[in-house]
Amino acid sequence: MRLDQFIANSTELSRKEAKRAISRGEVTINEQICKGANTQLVGDERVAWSGTRLSLPGERYLMMNKPAGVVSATTDSDHPTALDLLPADITRNLHIAGRLDADTTGLLLLTTDGQWSHRVTSPRTDCPKTYRVTLSEPLTDAATQQLERGVDLHNDPKPTRPARIQILDGGVIELTISEGRYHQVKRMLAAVGNHVKALHRVRIGQVELDKALKPGEYRELTCQEKDSLA
Repeated sequence: MRLDQFIANSTELSRKEAKRAISRGEVTINEQICKGANTQLVGDERVAWSGTRLSLPGERYLMMNKPAGVVSATTDSDHPTALDLLPADITRNLHIAGRLDADTTGLLLLTTDGQWSHRVTSPRTDCPKTYRVTLSEPLTDAATQQLERGVDLHNDPKPTRPARIQILDGGVIELTISEGRYHQVKRMLAAVGNHVKALHRVRIGQVELDKALKPGEYRELTCQEKDSLA
C-alpha cells in the first residue's frame, strides 16, 4: 500500500491532505521522516503522523434493514442512500455487497472488505438469496412449476436458474434464487403472468435479516454470520 493511502485510511485526512502532511515532513516510517507519498509499505513498518503511531482500522461487516425509497449506492444527488443512514464516522471505505432496488426493502450487507464482498456477489459462488414477495394474485401451481424449472426473461439470452418457492399465505411467497440479474425477481414473476407488489429480502446465504432491526437500522455481523459467507 502507498504511504499516502495508508495515512488516509488510518486518519481523518483525505488523500490530498495526507500528501501535504507527508511533504511537510510530518510523517515518519520507523522513526525516520519520509517525504515520499508513493513510498510502498509492506505491512511491518512503524508509521507515525505528528508523533502518533498509526494503524489501519479493522474490516467492518454490517447488515441493514433497508427501507423503501433508499438507493443502494454510496452517493446519489437525488435520493437518500444506504450510507446516509449510518453515522458518518463508520462510513469510510464502506461499500454495498449486493444491491437492492430503491423500492425493495430488507437485508442489505455493507463492508470494507472487497474480497469478502466479491465472494458474496460473484455469480461463481452460487450464493442463494431469499425474498418475501407480495404478488397481485396468488401463484398458480403451473407458475410455481415454471419458476422451479427456470423461465425465459425478455431480452435475456439464457433462462433463469431453477428457483425455490415456498407459498406463505395467499399472494405471498418466499422465492430463493442464486443469480443477480437486473430486476430479476420482478421479471421472473412477470414471465409467469403475475406482478410483484412488494419485495423484501430476508436472507443471503445463511445470513438472515435480524427481526429486531427496524427499517433503517443496522448492526455488525457476528463472526459466525461473516464466516458463513466467506
